[in-house]
Amino acid sequence: MTGLFITLEGGDGSGKSTQSRLLSDWLAGQGRTVLGTREPGGTPVGVLIRDIVLHHRGEVAPRAEALLYAADRAQHINTTVRPALARGEVVIQDRYLDSSVAYQGAGRVLGGTEIRDLSLWAAEGLLPDLTILLDLDETTARGRLDDANKRFDRLEAEKADFHRRVRAAFLDLAAAEPDRFLVVDAAAPIDVIAAAIQARVTTLLR
Repeated sequence: MTGLFITLEGGDGSGKSTQSRLLSDWLAGQGRTVLGTREPGGTPVGVLIRDIVLHHRGEVAPRAEALLYAADRAQHINTTVRPALARGEVVIQDRYLDSSVAYQGAGRVLGGTEIRDLSLWAAEGLLPDLTILLDLDETTARGRLDDANKRFDRLEAEKADFHRRVRAAFLDLAAAEPDRFLVVDAAAPIDVIAAAIQARVTTLLR
């Protein structure tokens, strides 16, 4: 059985965790073995990197941040994702290289092409079979984060202009690779979003 690599992307507060869980449960019900993972933080090394990039109290230079994400990605893809795909599993991953292009390339204004090239080098060229973009207006997303009543990480705490650039970059990425992306309105009801995702994944499973 061939493995399948599915990533979920979108701004903070778009519902990636919820949809990852629902998709995992649905696929398990179809008899597939599922690995749920995330970036950063999908490996022991990644957990340490995640703490630095998201919770370090001091300054992290934008280029250092981009390189830390790439280091996490290199470790994660090599030790976790590729082995799972080789076993025929479905990997459902919260964030991948498109997040780096959006957050560091556009949000930090480091340049999307450079960040994408760095990510592809780190991952040895691995691209997902499907990338689900949960698209949500940044103002609505901020309201969801506020309602969650939790401490913001370094990226969540950025100003509205940053998150506006991130959203625009995600939409540009989806428009450039329509065969890889499924764009879903993240303001829709949870079950409607899940049904749209399942319909697209069903075509891949065939």
